[in-house]
Amino acid sequence: MLIIGSHLSSSKGFLHMRKEAVRIGANTFQFFTRNPRGSKAKKLDENDVKAFLEFARKGQIPVVLAHAPYTLNPCSKEEKTREFARLTLEDDLRRMEYLPGNLYNFHPGSHTGQGVEKGILLITELLNEIMWPGQQTTVLLETMAGKGTEVGGRFEELRRILDGVRLPEKMGVCLDTCHVYDAGYDIVHHLDEVLEEFDRIIGLEKLKAVHINDSKNPFGSHKDRHEKIGEGSIGLEAFARIVSHPALCHLPFYLETPNELEGYAKEIALLRKFG
Repeated sequence: MLIIGSHLSSSKGFLHMRKEAVRIGANTFQFFTRNPRGSKAKKLDENDVKAFLEFARKGQIPVVLAHAPYTLNPCSKEEKTREFARLTLEDDLRRMEYLPGNLYNFHPGSHTGQGVEKGILLITELLNEIMWPGQQTTVLLETMAGKGTEVGGRFEELRRILDGVRLPEKMGVCLDTCHVYDAGYDIVHHLDEVLEEFDRIIGLEKLKAVHINDSKNPFGSHKDRHEKIGEGSIGLEAFARIVSHPALCHLPFYLETPNELEGYAKEIALLRKFG
């Protein structure tokens, strides 16, 4: 069974997201923990969370993925920016304990001219500060397109972060198809080879989720602009291979394409034909 969903607005709560997911034919979903361009988080409604968990236990939503806001930069050269990232990530992980056993994804950040080595050091130091042995959430590093001073555009950079954390068993990776294609990993013509490289460097056991997005830009552009499935430079044939690939087909897939709900419903139905 293909586990696939889209990004949904969390403003009306988990039960509302569940209803929207079911309506568009999804059996998982992704949500922002707070305003993606801001800092404030909505107060949790514990009754809403409990009702959602009861629904999820029935197996209709086996896993959900929370996404940190885009404003976070754990490896900025500015101390106040790093402190904002620390406080937000720490708060998000505490809130995620209300949804035990699920996933939390964040962009590793941009080293802002300090160099990749320093960026990786700052990210691992922050993760070691905020994570704890008993946490029930798996934290995912997202593969990035490598634009500007982004950390995470190469598999080796993510591996070094994982090597630096004290609780690697609480960590994983979310592979974004647009990002890796823009970063120079040819998932269109050489999907098997890219996955073999991922396995050699990081380990496929660390791959926990996939952001499934087409790209507005050509291969290796380092641009990071998502496109609707089959309408970009990756193309529909490649996505048919991705969702049915034996190394990926058991993972949850999350659409982040430039769509509204009805567009997501069409993409989910389209991808289900291949999965």
